[in-house]
Amino acid sequence: GCAVEKVQPHIGLTQLRAGSALIDLLETSALSSRDAHNLDHFCLRVAPFDAAAIASFLSERGVTVGEVASRYGAEGEGPSIYVTDPDGNVVELKGPPD
Repeated sequence: GCAVEKVQPHIGLTQLRAGSALIDLLETSALSSRDAHNLDHFCLRVAPFDAAAIASFLSERGVTVGEVASRYGAEGEGPSIYVTDPDGNVVELKGPPD
């Protein structure tokens, strides 16, 4: 029952709209065997989104913080930061749409 939101065939990604959220489906053939897993990342919407404060807070606690970049999400293009949790899961911290 989800509508297709966006398809990025060059990376094997299909995004489905589920209410105000997106579900990203990635073709396993697009992954190398060492990358094959059942979750690419999960995303948390952060409000207010202060990239410098978030990066500082996490860095002070020993978390490696990825670059702040504009990425497409459920609400459209907007800033986000990728981090990895202690279990190796990638977490996207997402700001408001541009």
